[in-house]
Amino acid sequence: MNDHDASAPGAGEPREYLLRHHDGSQRRVQVRDLEVPYPEGRLIVSRTDPAGIITHANQSFVDMSGYTREELIGQPHHILRHPDMPAAAFKDLWDTLGRGEPWQGYVKNLRKDGSYYWVFATAIPNVREGRVIGYTSVRRKPSLTRVRECIDLYARMRAEEGRP
Repeated sequence: MNDHDASAPGAGEPREYLLRHHDGSQRRVQVRDLEVPYPEGRLIVSRTDPAGIITHANQSFVDMSGYTREELIGQPHHILRHPDMPAAAFKDLWDTLGRGEPWQGYVKNLRKDGSYYWVFATAIPNVREGRVIGYTSVRRKPSLTRVRECIDLYARMRAEEGRP
């Protein structure tokens, strides 16, 4: 199975995808059509090194991801990439951060169990003595209206990329 085809079982049934990441790596993921609601009043916070490797995960991040802290630390942040996310969204994130600017956007994240959750993310470069030493990302509960808009937008963007 590749990133362009997936079986279409019923809701909640797992589908398998092969994800190809910007760093050239790839991995198979199980995806279920099951949303986990974002918890009220919580912020998800993580930090990465300059290459996007997770160096810190707060408890909300651990809880929402479904991974243990030990499973997250040392992994590339794209461990949470959902196949519904267009590659262009992550290119924009990295291009924006590369200019030293903060990035904001709506992201559909993949949990360890294959379910998903939406966030409104803000990522900023951590600069020390004029050098980027990593990035901090803070995620909060997204607007349902904006999520609905992003579902349509991201489907169009994936179609432009030649992905379903």
